[in-house]
Amino acid sequence: MKKQSLFRKKWIRLLLSVLGVLAVVLLGSAYVVFYSAFSPEEHAVVFVREGDTAEDVYRQVEATAHPRSMALFRLLCKFKNYESHVRVGRYDLGQGIGVMTAVSNLRSGAQTPVMLTVPATHTTDRLAGKIARHLMADSAQFARVFRDTLLLDSLGVNRHTLATLFLPNTYEVYWTVSPRAFLWRMKKEYDRFWEGERSERAHLIGFTPTEVSILASIVDQETRYKPEKPTIAGLYINRVRRGMKLEADPTVKFAMQNFGLRRVLRRHLETDSPYNTYRYAGLPPGPICIAEGETIDDVLNFKQSDYLFMCAKEDFSGSHNFARTFAEHEKNARRYAQALNERGIK
Repeated sequence: MKKQSLFRKKWIRLLLSVLGVLAVVLLGSAYVVFYSAFSPEEHAVVFVREGDTAEDVYRQVEATAHPRSMALFRLLCKFKNYESHVRVGRYDLGQGIGVMTAVSNLRSGAQTPVMLTVPATHTTDRLAGKIARHLMADSAQFARVFRDTLLLDSLGVNRHTLATLFLPNTYEVYWTVSPRAFLWRMKKEYDRFWEGERSERAHLIGFTPTEVSILASIVDQETRYKPEKPTIAGLYINRVRRGMKLEADPTVKFAMQNFGLRRVLRRHLETDSPYNTYRYAGLPPGPICIAEGETIDDVLNFKQSDYLFMCAKEDFSGSHNFARTFAEHEKNARRYAQALNERGIK
């Protein structure tokens, strides 16, 4: 009896060991199947558009994400009834995403956000083209919304001042964001930017936030040399306060929509546009580019001076000669014109 009992115990221990090993193998296999990395690619982005079927998604997943087992992926999708839950969106199924997580994200519409950069471009039409490259809506859809007068009115802007809502920065948005929703998001960011101290500072120097953004756009186009921006801002504020025309060359380029113009000549100054500050006093009706946030702060904290005139330095360093009188300015302008002539810039 003792021998039979010992024999039975040995078999039980052996059986338990085998079952334990099988359990570990099964659990390990389950982990690999359901939770291990879906794709060896670092970023494997799949775009699901309106009208796409599950088969359309499967083909894109296979071509883009290169899953270790497409058959397993299809099986899991079938089990989760993905065919009835195809959701539009942008999904990154890259390295680190488990198979089960990938399927769940696709089925539930849990998109991967886009890090969208708003560039400091010249016009909102150009902006429409640049941001549409990264979103589902095309540039024509954005352009139409940018001209929707009722929407713009509800945002507190018009077609001229719309560009003031945009601040060059990188924002997290969904690929499916509509142009209208995107504009409201920009309005929210704008309000946050101007809340508190900046609005108070604008009021203190006698400008509205919109006027500050317009002036900042001119300063941005006058120079890339950041140390001079507060000085240039102060110069233009001096002219505004004295009722003088700004006579800013970048506004002429904007009026002509010729942003590559290298030399503004007398004939260009005759361009009839409210943006031409050689013909019309005060600020133009809107920004001539999307102003940098730092430049807006340079305007709000402009450098006090008696300067009324400026001219690019003849050494083409990107900096300027500043002047208090027109006679002094004329000397600076002649030196710069001579330098342009010597370089054949006409």
